[in-house]
Formats: sequence, C-alpha cells, structure tokens
Amino acid sequence: MAAHTRHVGLVGTASSTYNSPFNLARRFGSLDHISGGRAGWNVVTSFDTGTSRNYGLEEHLDYTTRYGRALESVRVAQGLWDSYEDDAFPADVERDVFLDPAKLHALEHVGEHFRVAGALNLSRSPQGQPVIFQAGVSEEGRDLAAQVAEGIYAPGGPIEQAREYYTDIKRRTAAAGRDPDHIKIFIHGGPVVRGTDELARARAARISEEDNDFGASLALLGRAFGAHDFSSYDLDAPFPDVAHLAERGGRTGAAKIIERARTQKLSLRQVVETFSERRESPFVGAPETVADTIEQWFAAGTFDGINLAFRNDEDLTYFVEGVVPLLQKRGLFRTEYEAATLRGNLGLPIPVNRHTAERSGPVAAGVR
Repeated sequence: MAAHTRHVGLVGTASSTYNSPFNLARRFGSLDHISGGRAGWNVVTSFDTGTSRNYGLEEHLDYTTRYGRALESVRVAQGLWDSYEDDAFPADVERDVFLDPAKLHALEHVGEHFRVAGALNLSRSPQGQPVIFQAGVSEEGRDLAAQVAEGIYAPGGPIEQAREYYTDIKRRTAAAGRDPDHIKIFIHGGPVVRGTDELARARAARISEEDNDFGASLALLGRAFGAHDFSSYDLDAPFPDVAHLAERGGRTGAAKIIERARTQKLSLRQVVETFSERRESPFVGAPETVADTIEQWFAAGTFDGINLAFRNDEDLTYFVEGVVPLLQKRGLFRTEYEAATLRGNLGLPIPVNRHTAERSGPVAAGVR
C-alpha cells in the first residue's frame, strides 16, 4: 500500500497488551519512513481472553492494568521516535561527519510495565512521529484518548450521543493540557446512497438482511465478555449471570447488555436479537439527502471526519460520484490534498523533538 499510493494514510491496529513498545515503535517508525510520513498506530488494549492464552496468560489483564500499560507503551514509543533529532545527520563529507552524536539520545525508560533502554535505530520521519489513533468508550478509554490520541474512532450512534462524546473528548483533552484541535474525532459511517431515498433505504434493508446471522451474532455477543462461549446455554432461559467476565472483556458494552437484560427480563435469545437488530446509518438516501445529513451532523459538533465503510465497490461508487461533489461545493470536502503527510492532511502539527525543545527553551517546548 505504501509503495502504490501517494496520499492514503496507513493506520495499523496493534495491541499494547501483547506487544513490546520497542517493536511497535520500530514497525510503525519503519512504515512512516517507507510511506513518506503517512503512518498511524491505532492503539488497542484487546479484550479477548482467547488471545491471552496465546501469550502464556491464563486470563486477560484487568482494565486498570491494560490501560496503564497502554499509556506507558505509547509514551515509550513516542520517546523512542525522538531518539534522533531532526538534524542529527549532517552528512558533511568535507568535515567527515555523518552523525552528530550529541543529537542521538537513549531513552533509559524504567516504568511500571516496561524497561526500555533505547535508542531506536531509526531517524525521524517526515511527519516527526506516526499519528496515534485510539477508540475508547469507557472512562479509561476516554482518558487515554485525552492524554495521547491524535485521532479517535468514535462510536457514533444518535446525533445527541455523538455530540456528547465529541464534547466530552475535547473537554478531557483540554483538561490534560493539550490543544483540543490536535485530536480529530471520526465517527463510524456506513453511507448507503442510491438515486432516491426509497431506493437507498431498500438497499440498506437488503444489507441488513444479508448480515442477519444468529450464530454469528451469538458469537459476537461473547466478545464483550472476554470471548465467552454462549453456544452451550439454553437460548430461552434468562440471560446468564456473566457479570464477572466483563472486567476482563469489553466492560462498557457488557454493562449495557447486562442492564438491559435485567430490566427487561430478557432471555439469551432475546438479548442476541436485541443487540443485533438493525441500526440504520443516518447517512442513507439520495445524494442530496446524505450530503444534507453530513452537513447537519458536522455543524452540530459531532465529528471532525467520518470513518467510511461500504459493502462493496458499487456502494462506494454511488457515494464518491453522488455525494462527494456536493460536499466539495459546500466546502466540506477537500478538492486536493494539502500536504504529503498524514499529519498534514489531518491538520495536525509535527511534534517538536523533545530534546530539541529542551535545548531551545520553554517557548519551543510548548509547541508540542
């Protein structure tokens, strides 16, 4: 992808729970160089107990440990990406100086979860550091986002819920001492576009019917409880008491499932059907309808961008040919790329190398 594209950002998902920060820094730093500054790391903590058994653990780490480890892992990676200052390689033939050793820095990190000496054997990339992405709904996830994320994959939902999430993340980011404009929030969007609103709704209904697989939904339900297997339970009995599994799974989602099952006295079958019922994207309709809705949501302060997903090439084409030109006319979609890096196209600043900032004083340090 890096070799055959010029502008596409390349964001890889990697778990901070089951990876070393040095290896992660090396991988994403390498991708940043290969792509000319278009790499990003989507930081996840994992919530699958099946994964833990592949890494020598009997059970998945608890929430506090996972998020503490995630924060430290990102901090270590960022420190490693600053191993070389921007001008560390003068490559001066006349003076016979290739590297200025004063601008190479070992990290010497000793923390709660990691001990990493450094330095990383990679120079700084065109965008300084890969962009940090994250997707968190829990309190711990939102706090992690506020401290280190530069891009957020937000849950979406109704417009009021999306606005609340957007406002909350921006508020937490400011409280963490960061510029809220330096974190970009992308809601999930699965636009379905056709020539008329009726045809688009019919297409959306067909997609939902094609995806309506009870067995797959039952398995998906288990992910919120640490990949728990619900297949052996009586589907028509009351929803089982599995609250103890939520702490090492997807706690926020699991809590919603348990609460709804309890208050509505739902069976396991009803829970699966309830949480797999069709939730139509708000961006469904004719091109003008979808463009209007996107404009309305953006003006309401619900997102900085949309993480688009399409069923197939045909659905993508309808959106690109029908909706994108309308958004461009309204000034809501670029007509050309502003920069050659992912940071530049997201409107994010290049982080000042911490060692350069320290040498230059508090004004430069504050740019970061």
